[in-house]
Amino acid sequence: MVTITWLGHTTFSFQLETGEVILVDPWIVGNPKFPSSYSIDRVDTILITHGHFDHIGGVRKLAAQFSPQIYANYEICTWLGSKGVANCNGMNKGGRASTPGGLAVTMTHALHSSGITEDDGSMVYGGEAAGYILHFPDGRNAYFAGDTDVFAEMPYLAELHAPTLAFLPIGDLFTMSPKGAALACQLLGNPEVIPMHFGTFPPLIGTPAELAALTKSRVTELTPGVSHSW
Repeated sequence: MVTITWLGHTTFSFQLETGEVILVDPWIVGNPKFPSSYSIDRVDTILITHGHFDHIGGVRKLAAQFSPQIYANYEICTWLGSKGVANCNGMNKGGRASTPGGLAVTMTHALHSSGITEDDGSMVYGGEAAGYILHFPDGRNAYFAGDTDVFAEMPYLAELHAPTLAFLPIGDLFTMSPKGAALACQLLGNPEVIPMHFGTFPPLIGTPAELAALTKSRVTELTPGVSHSW
């Protein structure tokens, strides 16, 4: 059993049965959908899909507080290291790494940009955006797409990893829309889907209801701060 908690936008917490906590794309301060009553009390691992502020905004503070192992592309890890962040594990697409608690992750392709905003407001290169296959200790696989459009290689992810759960962005404008996500579901073999990256700001207009009307996949809409067992 894995406990999944959506913390708004694309920030998620995964707690394993053994207690280890994995945060993906932590954005806390400034995240309008982060549940104000939610407290982060433990972080063992942080996964980063790309360098935009709404995906790495909370990393430096959480790293100082909890000293987690951090996994991201080489460029993001190099940048974090220059800011004094320890325990950064650089990897790249197709690579697999083991994290504390028995979770393994495979970095996947994503169609998106990945600039990193410096403290002075300037932007530097953040490598290529990515997603992850999450290989849980009980043998199940989930696909965390990050920010992406639908792409032609998605059937390879189904063939290689057979994910039974997928976290897909649906908001449109910066990522694929519900229509694109519905095609992604088909290419992935119609796993259960948890929508993300919608409703945070007015331009992110895609909705889970639109996706549910377009796909054969089961669509599970989470409420920020409310845990879901999987």
